[in-house]
Amino acid sequence: MGKFINPFTDYGFKKIFGQEISKDLLIDFLNDLLKGERVITDLTFLNNEQLPKYNEGRGLIYDIYCCTDTGEKIIVEMQNKSQLHFKERALYYLSNAIVQQAEKGNEWRFGIKAVYGVFFMNFLFDSSVKLRTDVILADRDTGELFTDRMRQIFIALPLFQKEEEECENDFERWIYTLKNMETLKRMPFKARKAVFEKLEEIADVASLSKEERERYENSVNVYRTNLCVMDAAKEEGREEGRQEVRLANARSMKAEGFTNAVISKITGLSEDEIAAL
Repeated sequence: MGKFINPFTDYGFKKIFGQEISKDLLIDFLNDLLKGERVITDLTFLNNEQLPKYNEGRGLIYDIYCCTDTGEKIIVEMQNKSQLHFKERALYYLSNAIVQQAEKGNEWRFGIKAVYGVFFMNFLFDSSVKLRTDVILADRDTGELFTDRMRQIFIALPLFQKEEEECENDFERWIYTLKNMETLKRMPFKARKAVFEKLEEIADVASLSKEERERYENSVNVYRTNLCVMDAAKEEGREEGRQEVRLANARSMKAEGFTNAVISKITGLSEDEIAAL
């Protein structure tokens, strides 16, 4: 086990960003993420389990759900594996946070506060080639912002390949640290930014109590099991792909008049499989 906790585990992620004692870490990260756009001076953690407004509805459990000192809601999620309709899920999360702001009675005039969704992704969706994808509501033709009440930021961690000395700003320093934390022997950037000293204290495995250590180890086991499942699925997909190539080649050779025996020798398919084509 490494010196520092793995932030990709459920326990590790919430230990770093989701508790009152470490909220200054989350504030610092969000301010680096939104630099030049706004400054968060304080935030309050909200109940991350959101119950439906009606009996048949579906409840939600966010990784981290908080409110800034000026009322904006922020959802922060760590997603380790690709998920069908992930973009739609993210949109649903933000939409729910907007709906939850509704007030009873006829006096409410839809005065909603902005909702931000920050999604760390330990995978790539679609043909993404960007580390950071910012999604806003804007006019399609002019690109002009239509409303600032909904904002999504997707961070594709596999695309970040910089080394420590190559990081150019504090956002990149955060991403470098999070991505490499489990293998780090020392916490980088402490001389540049004091918040990384606090991160070193929070993330030090040796500082965990016996109960915390047990919870963390259980979380690591779940994380590693999920990785094994994903790797197996990928390998199965690759094997299925190779089989499709073999079958396509066999069909082509069969159309060209090759004998089943020759096709079998070249492709590795059985003669029965070839005869069935």
